[in-house]
Amino acid sequence: MQTASPELRDLSADPPANATPLGSRLGVAILLLLSLVQFMDILDASILNIALPSIKHDLGFSQQSLQWVVDGYLLTYGGFLLLGARMADLLGRRLVLVTGLVVFAGSSLAGGLAHSSSLLVGARFAQGLGAAMLSPAALSTLTTTFRAGRDRHTALGVWGAVSGLGGAAGVLFGGLLTEGPGWRWVLFVNVPLSAVAFAGAFALLHRERIRARLAHFDALGALLVTGGMLLLVYALVKAPDVGWGTTRTIGELVGAVLLLAGFVANELRVANPLIPLSILRTRGVAVADATQLVAVGGFVPMFFFLTLYMQTVLHYSPIQTGLAYLPLTGGFIISSGIVSQLFAKIGTKPVIVAGAVIVAGGLYWLSRIPLDGSYMADILPGLLVVSFGGGGVFVGATTAANAGVGEERAGLAAGLLNTGQQVGTALGLAILSALATAHTKSLLHAGHDTIAQAATHGYGRALLGGAAFVLAGSAVALLAPNTRQTAPVVEDEPELDLAA
Repeated sequence: MQTASPELRDLSADPPANATPLGSRLGVAILLLLSLVQFMDILDASILNIALPSIKHDLGFSQQSLQWVVDGYLLTYGGFLLLGARMADLLGRRLVLVTGLVVFAGSSLAGGLAHSSSLLVGARFAQGLGAAMLSPAALSTLTTTFRAGRDRHTALGVWGAVSGLGGAAGVLFGGLLTEGPGWRWVLFVNVPLSAVAFAGAFALLHRERIRARLAHFDALGALLVTGGMLLLVYALVKAPDVGWGTTRTIGELVGAVLLLAGFVANELRVANPLIPLSILRTRGVAVADATQLVAVGGFVPMFFFLTLYMQTVLHYSPIQTGLAYLPLTGGFIISSGIVSQLFAKIGTKPVIVAGAVIVAGGLYWLSRIPLDGSYMADILPGLLVVSFGGGGVFVGATTAANAGVGEERAGLAAGLLNTGQQVGTALGLAILSALATAHTKSLLHAGHDTIAQAATHGYGRALLGGAAFVLAGSAVALLAPNTRQTAPVVEDEPELDLAA
């Protein structure tokens, strides 16, 4: 008997016992529900980016403290994702999904009503906690509802395309709402969307058997990793002001390392760790997650710096800024649909690596932004290049990270992937912001640049650093097995019954 090449493995699995045909009415309805949750998640991130300059002005944020509106959400999101994923696997995906929706909607309402910077940041921390429950519950529901092969590929392709739609809607409505009723409505919009998803979850998803008690969850691990990441990002944000070699900065960095080391020690000791080490022995999962962590650290902060550049340097309105991003999201939708068809032909690794190189090229183009930049010459080409590479990186890594993972660990795999995304974004934004701030200050101290010129060069330096991050992600992806998923062969397969 011939064995499959270790470099190109077919990881198709038998469908789970409760697999739902994607073409059935129930399958379509479930996919629409889960896509709504993903749409809301992406919408929340992109819609807020457009509002950042207005939030900064109204609530008195400095440019450095403004990062906490983004990082506060990302750190609780990333820090508690694994706990949310384990809860989804053991308490039931529907229960965790609807609980996350309640927390997400409530904190969105609180953030919209906030009248101080501290209250808004606090609401964003809580919002991240809600997202940490609903996001892995939704993705693991998708991967366990539809069988491996054609149905799951199609569902994941829709999932990726919905991410693009959420991004498009976010930048468009972010501009309309910020310039219209005000930035608070970019948070209020989550409330009705959450209500629709809440009702849909109870109507469409079955209640699952509880496999464990709450005492079996590694809450200490979640607190240690979140605390460590918070302290690390805080140190990176404050270091440009207080100095990298000061006792304060060194102490904060050492404290962060100790907390993260404590997390690792805790995972080795407890009976029910957040990260069972066995799942990291699956090379495809480990490398896909590492690729996401590094690549998104360079890609996602692009929105932070480009938005500030367009609104504070080029003086775009929020609506103009939102419209400027639409080609990016359109290209991402197209590329997501294309790459989902390539996995069965050439595997995930070449798609991810090529996509990352393309994204890095787009970020390099954007890093050359001038003080008197033109959208058509300086911004649009870079956004289009980034968009066409982005589908390969993100849909490819999502597919690779979920390949060959059993149903009982689907939530954990989803949580690990999303943790890499959120933690990578938070760390990338902190590092690149520190880089931009240091470069801007050095130019101002030299006395050769105006504030606008120095800020523009700082944004460009951050975007160049982002390109380096994404290239590093492509190098990590080279270590992955070239997984190929194909639809399982079924004799006399019946046609999909759309009336079911």
